Amino acid sequence: MSILEIKRRFASNKLIPKEDPIFEHVFKEVEKSLKLIAKLNASGDLQECRLIFKALFGDSLDEGTTIFTPFTTNFGKFTKIGKNVFINHGCSFLDLGGITIEDDVQIAPQVKLVTENHPLNPKTRKGLILSPILIKRNAWIGAGATVLPGVTIGENSVVAAGAVVSKDVPDNSVVGGVPAKILKSIET
Repeated sequence: MSILEIKRRFASNKLIPKEDPIFEHVFKEVEKSLKLIAKLNASGDLQECRLIFKALFGDSLDEGTTIFTPFTTNFGKFTKIGKNVFINHGCSFLDLGGITIEDDVQIAPQVKLVTENHPLNPKTRKGLILSPILIKRNAWIGAGATVLPGVTIGENSVVAAGAVVSKDVPDNSVVGGVPAKILKSIET
């Protein structure tokens, strides 16, 4: 099964039961990603890290984009990163549902982007429900923030440190708290 086929199945936004044969293919890719992550986080060479990130994301990485290690992801192939993006130390991206980071985004240390969820029903809880995250141009995600499945962070918006974002953030807004709420608007 190809990465594209897995992506199509995961884009359905429907429950994928733990018994689904797709997970056999996903776990093979996860194993590859884990090996790359181990190599990435053991390296102290920024150019070597850049090459590993390119392999991990399966795409080119803009020369103006910087990602500091340590960094973790469970898959990597469903993360798309724009130009002039800065991602600081200790971030974790669970990207089976898809993560898109547009140009000029800043992501502070220890940020978690989580596209995966589980049903509340204990009988199906080990299955996955996947929803993409979109971080629009020029957004800034503060230290230790968590962005949950299905959330869009608006253009020029700021997520305060430590916030847990469970709902879309409008363009030009500052959000904070648990759960995150709009604190103010940004005049542009």
